[in-house]
Amino acid sequence: MSENAKRSTVYFDPDLHRALRIKAAHTHRTLSDLVNEAVRMTLAEDQEDLAAFEERADERTISYEELLKDLKAHGKI
Repeated sequence: MSENAKRSTVYFDPDLHRALRIKAAHTHRTLSDLVNEAVRMTLAEDQEDLAAFEERADERTISYEELLKDLKAHGKI
C-alpha cells in the first residue's frame, strides 16, 4: 500500500466480509488490496460504458414499436 493511501471506514455485510477475509487469506493479499482492485475495476467499467455512450451519441434512435416491426419484418420474431 502506498504511503499516500487514505483511510476510510466501510461497513460490509457480514457474509461479504467473511468472503473477503477468506479470499484475502487464500490469495495472500490484504482486504484493502482486494477492495481497491474491485473499486478500480468498477470505475474502469463505468469509464468504458461512458465511452460507449459517447461513441453512439449520434446514432439514430427508434421506438420500441419500430424495433418490433423491424424484427418482425426480418423474420426474427
